[in-house]
Amino acid sequence: MMDALLEPLNRLPDHTQDWLTAALAAGIAVVVALLLHRLLFKALERIVKQSDSDSDDVLVRNIARPSRYALVALALVLVAREVPMLETVWDKVAGFVMPLIVGWMVLAVFRALIHAAEENAGSDFMEDFVARRKRTRLTIISRLVSAIIIFITVGLMLLSIPGVRDIGLTLMASAGLAALAVGAAAQPALKSLIAGIQMVLTEPIRIGDMVNVGGHVGRVEEIRMNFVFIRTWDERLVVIPTANFFDETFENWSRGSERLTGPVFLHLDPASDIDPIRAEFERYVEDHTLWDGRTAAMLMTDAYPESVELRVAVSAATIGNLWNLRADVREHMLAWLRENQPDALIRHRLEVPHGHPKAGEP
Repeated sequence: MMDALLEPLNRLPDHTQDWLTAALAAGIAVVVALLLHRLLFKALERIVKQSDSDSDDVLVRNIARPSRYALVALALVLVAREVPMLETVWDKVAGFVMPLIVGWMVLAVFRALIHAAEENAGSDFMEDFVARRKRTRLTIISRLVSAIIIFITVGLMLLSIPGVRDIGLTLMASAGLAALAVGAAAQPALKSLIAGIQMVLTEPIRIGDMVNVGGHVGRVEEIRMNFVFIRTWDERLVVIPTANFFDETFENWSRGSERLTGPVFLHLDPASDIDPIRAEFERYVEDHTLWDGRTAAMLMTDAYPESVELRVAVSAATIGNLWNLRADVREHMLAWLRENQPDALIRHRLEVPHGHPKAGEP
């Protein structure tokens, strides 16, 4: 029976038989590898579901696709040892396929580890200084290492092509001119790469920091190798090149802590009685829920012939609380002055004792 089925195949030329045998062996190897992968990952999914952590779930999910192709490649390698025609074909494509699979697998595992580290950094990182620091480092390192892995993978894949390899050897022979040309062409990219590395080492800003850059005030939402994204209070997204944070001066309002002291300025009449105003300010701030108990002071910071300047300084635990506290103090003090010391509010008047001579003419 088997001889009858194989008889048409035996009638074919030897070269065709070799090709059909290689295709049949490759097909069987692929099917077996896919079945083995399915069974293996079904077992892994059941194991990780019993864990309370989400990190192992992410790891299994990330390596599912690259490991499928890795098992297929492994099966083809094993079968190719027994099938000469398949071995010949595999040797031609292995240099291109294997770096791709290995690089894909390494990148998947690395991103899963970064995700696990971000989960351990804490979810409420906007209010946690240590968590913000870890999240910023992880974000920049993730992008930097991912770019390096992709670059090396693509380089190894291209080197498997004979023509590209010859070009690479030629460029290596003239490394001086090539380095100058590449350095001049890639200067912006290299500057961004160096700025990203400096951002990790020096940490001038972190994700979640409140910064003032070029007059734009907002929280750092995302840090990339080339750009930093800042979300302002009115929900605008400001995009600033990463290198600007090393070339220009900027303000970081929350690098070490969210606690800040902010001013409220009152411009009053020079004849104002300051002591009752200071007493009312202190009474109001002490009862306010947003005040953190650190700073509450009123000073006369300037005096002019027509006005005096009172600087009211208050502090709060967070930048958002400080903004609201300053607004409440400003509103309350003006309302109190209107009710208790209306003459303290500056008014500009034009006094004409006897009126204009022409005013009484008919």
